[in-house]
Amino acid sequence: MNIRQLSVHENPPMELLLSADPSQKIVAEYLKRGRCFIAESRNQRIGVYVLLPTRPQTIEIVNLAVEARHQGNGIGKRLLRHAILTAQAMDYATIEIGTGNSSIGQLALYQKCGFRIVGVDLNFFLRHYEEKIVENGIRCTDMIRLSQDI
Repeated sequence: MNIRQLSVHENPPMELLLSADPSQKIVAEYLKRGRCFIAESRNQRIGVYVLLPTRPQTIEIVNLAVEARHQGNGIGKRLLRHAILTAQAMDYATIEIGTGNSSIGQLALYQKCGFRIVGVDLNFFLRHYEEKIVENGIRCTDMIRLSQDI
């Protein structure tokens, strides 16, 4: 598997990005301002993440997704590690990530990779998304914010 930054002439893997964030409008907005990285295996895009500078010395992973048939094989962990190393190389001091209160697997993964919960943005998904989001039988309403010093 190879992870590389998407060139400006390539189309981002929208279907994959939308699997992690269902708002095409929001995804398009942060793609304009962030850097998109893709994981490829055998000439197929199997994973993606987007880094977005948010504050001085702070960058956020605003999207991280792995193709459904490739999940459970450590690709998400490799993408997270790549994002952390990339942020360090860019001289950021802090990397952040957020996920829904219903994203049980993602919360576990992020903490296993060194992220700590630093806050909850109550009703985030109710304020920013028109469509109802349900994962693991739980309504996604709140954004769980996690952070790591790098």
